[in-house]
Amino acid sequence: MVSLGDNAPDFTLPATNGRTIALADVVMDHGAVIAFICNHCPYVVSAARRMAEDAQTLVGEGIGFAAVCSNDAVRYPADSFERMKVFGEEFGFAFPYLHDESQDVARAYGATVTPHFFGVNSRGRIQYNGRMDAGQTGTPPEGSPRELVEAMRQIARTGEGPSHQHPPLGCSIKWKS
Repeated sequence: MVSLGDNAPDFTLPATNGRTIALADVVMDHGAVIAFICNHCPYVVSAARRMAEDAQTLVGEGIGFAAVCSNDAVRYPADSFERMKVFGEEFGFAFPYLHDESQDVARAYGATVTPHFFGVNSRGRIQYNGRMDAGQTGTPPEGSPRELVEAMRQIARTGEGPSHQHPPLGCSIKWKS
């Protein structure tokens, strides 16, 4: 599992858009977000539109964004590569949605649940490890901060993440036997 300040584990994974994406393709001038998600978890489904909107905001500010599905698609067919394509289209993902069939990338990052967000600074070091917002399986409470967006803006300004970070909450990653 990575710790804050560690180099983000590199990866090269197939994307639903037909390309192969590496970490270097995601990191922009002010950093990047690597989000571990899936297609069937109610926490992810609830957050998918907000995540797509936040990703668009961040990319517009020079912060890259990619999502990774690492779930065992044999035992959970809703998380198959073909279903990932449909899910990304349904929720308007303008960012790469990557398939981690081996689950090596999830293990390297120490991802535990979906959704689980990692923020990387422009030097490729992990500065955020937590949730997107307080939404859980519904809309965030009125006045709740956009935690991931605010953390990434701080990382873009200072190179370091916030001192207080909420742990991710969601469905466990579906590991292969």
